[in-house]
Amino acid sequence: MRQYLEGLNEQQKEAVEHLEGPLMIIAGAGSGKTKVLTTRIAHLMHNGVDAFNILALTFTNKAAAEMKERVEHILGNSEARNLYIGTFHSVFARILRAEASKIGYPSNFTIYDTDDAKGIIKDIVKELQLDDKHYKPSYVYNRISAAKNSLIGPEVYRQDNHIQTEDARSSRPMMGEIYARYAKKCFRNGAMDFDDLLYKMHELLHMIPEVLAKYQHRFRYVLIDEYQDTNLAQYAIIKMLGAVHENICVVGDDAQSIYSFRGATVQNILQFQDDYENVHVVKLEQNYRSTQSILEVANKVIGNNQNQIPKALWTSNDLGEKIKLVRTMTDNDEGRFVADAITEQKLRNHYHNKDFVILYRTNAQSRSFEESLRRMNIPYKLVGGVSFYQRKEIKDFLAYLRVIVNQQDEENLKRIINYPARGIGKTSIDRIVVRANELDKTFWEVIEQPGLSGVRGSGGNAIEGFVMMIRHFQTMLEKQNAYDVAFAVGKHTGLVKELYDDKSVEGLARYENVQELLNSIKEFTETPDEEGELHDKSLGSYLQQITLLTDADQDKDENVDAVKLMTIHAAKGLEFPCVFAVGLEENLFPSSMSLYDRADLEEERRLFYVCVTRAKARLWVTYANSRYRFGNLVQNEPSRFIDEIPEQYLDRTFTGSAHKAVGSVSAFGNTVNRPSQDRMPSLKKLADKLNQKAPPAHKPSADFAADDPMAMEVGMQIEHQKFGFGTIKTLEGGANNRIAAIEFGDGHGVKKIMLNFAKLRIVK
Repeated sequence: MRQYLEGLNEQQKEAVEHLEGPLMIIAGAGSGKTKVLTTRIAHLMHNGVDAFNILALTFTNKAAAEMKERVEHILGNSEARNLYIGTFHSVFARILRAEASKIGYPSNFTIYDTDDAKGIIKDIVKELQLDDKHYKPSYVYNRISAAKNSLIGPEVYRQDNHIQTEDARSSRPMMGEIYARYAKKCFRNGAMDFDDLLYKMHELLHMIPEVLAKYQHRFRYVLIDEYQDTNLAQYAIIKMLGAVHENICVVGDDAQSIYSFRGATVQNILQFQDDYENVHVVKLEQNYRSTQSILEVANKVIGNNQNQIPKALWTSNDLGEKIKLVRTMTDNDEGRFVADAITEQKLRNHYHNKDFVILYRTNAQSRSFEESLRRMNIPYKLVGGVSFYQRKEIKDFLAYLRVIVNQQDEENLKRIINYPARGIGKTSIDRIVVRANELDKTFWEVIEQPGLSGVRGSGGNAIEGFVMMIRHFQTMLEKQNAYDVAFAVGKHTGLVKELYDDKSVEGLARYENVQELLNSIKEFTETPDEEGELHDKSLGSYLQQITLLTDADQDKDENVDAVKLMTIHAAKGLEFPCVFAVGLEENLFPSSMSLYDRADLEEERRLFYVCVTRAKARLWVTYANSRYRFGNLVQNEPSRFIDEIPEQYLDRTFTGSAHKAVGSVSAFGNTVNRPSQDRMPSLKKLADKLNQKAPPAHKPSADFAADDPMAMEVGMQIEHQKFGFGTIKTLEGGANNRIAAIEFGDGHGVKKIMLNFAKLRIVK
């Protein structure tokens, strides 16, 4: 037996060894799909398939790099560097670079990110004199993105009655015109946005038969990871590329299809067997990640979906603990409970902060958890914040680099033509834009010809100086690598000096960010790139690489010891020893938008399935009786997904207030305040286990009435409704956030309490 097949189970081995014809690998959560994919690629190469004939498509550069590294390790040689492994966008960008001229684009086309695209849309809305509050750039961008991912171009968009009716109903009848102008501007600027990398790739293959034939014969074997996340454009491209040999291998799990809002359709994987004849199907059902209890919960919940490929995940792992189901009074109580639970778990089971993740349905839910973690001095990392490459100073610097590579890039030209300030005002820039539109020329074509812009005097001289500077940088491209060009830009534009001269804290941070950017460019020029093109250290190659980074690729702090907070969508593909699934309430999770359509509701259930299967050892499911939503206090019903969890796998807990959770053992799911006696675990049993006695309950005095928090002073004796009598030891904070450290008797010890929320009676 070949050594690389050792350690595979029978189903994994079957998937690896199937060589010819279409193959569908249904890879359940935690079933080792990456191992199977990489071993399959190595097996193909071991059987004589040239690396140049294998195409593997993923959804993150990080996954692609890991696959390539593993294949190289298995084979023990450098042939893996010749593989076409990458994200859909990076691989298609690479092909488009080589073939762009056939569809009228320059090979050095700019790739616009989301902010760039929205900037163009904002300009078009202004040109058309439309209300930018009604035609919001983000809404318009998403509408255009959805059209492209459905392979609908501007002309088809404007002629489709159904689409026009939808736009009319939303009172946005000019959407088609905006789309057409947007497409024209991008083309004129020699630029593509992210969606164009799919749309234009499809156009290239569809319109140029010789290009299609070239890549059909080059890619004899095509492998697609996370096939359930593909959209219509990706599906159509894969169909075309694999039409000759039909050695298509798709790997995915319909139960983890959660990106319909991005255009992904679960039907692509559900109907794969209808697309090809004699599809060989392998199901990877052994889970290596989670405990039996967690896995059984996942199986039972997802079993309620009707539209799915039947599978039953199993594991040889331990049974593990029951799932802790925790009900709190408010969302703030929920946040406090989670922070307390993390603290106690770290003390009891020696976990690190990085072993915990808090998963929620929407980013807006993070507030209460952030506040509670800060209060407990627990370091945390909020995943999904502002990307390094979205910071203004970074975008300014990159704008120079993009213009040097592609002078037709109007958006970035406008960004830098007067930054740092060189006397070219907004009026002059607007005049140039108007002239470019009148003459049907690009922004650069107007400014590079003296006098054509209509800007006179010092402004005209400044424009000529700017053009000469850009041309000088252009001359460096052929002989200098990316770092040399970037260093010259930083030095000669005055951009780095301007940041250096700003001695404020913010200015220093911006300067350091630009230095970090230059460091990353230096690193790029000294190490092999993701595509294995060892000698291409050009500025154009660098810009393509960073533009196509995904959120997952940008997280360089994954080893930092901090609790992670993120949406469930962002957590896909990750795993953690301890998971808090929070906010399990009707109208929140599942979302209120999904309750009237079976397909939407089933996707919400798949989202919960993804959430559950991120957990390796321990899982908490929490919900609040009430939470503020859109400024109103809303009473909540527990999520229907909770009802779908079999009772034998649940350990129920109720924390009646923030103070009930603090300092108690409820974070383990062992103190219960519910009317049903048969669900009450023994408090004495846990107390004996911890060699401590539970504090006696306090009965408030008959004349108990809360006093003004501002009247509290150090040394006062007070009464708390639950903790009893105590003495104020310290006071800190202002009028709205006074915090008292109070020493209570009866075993409660010292507790820090926010006076504005607690009800305290002054005894003396």
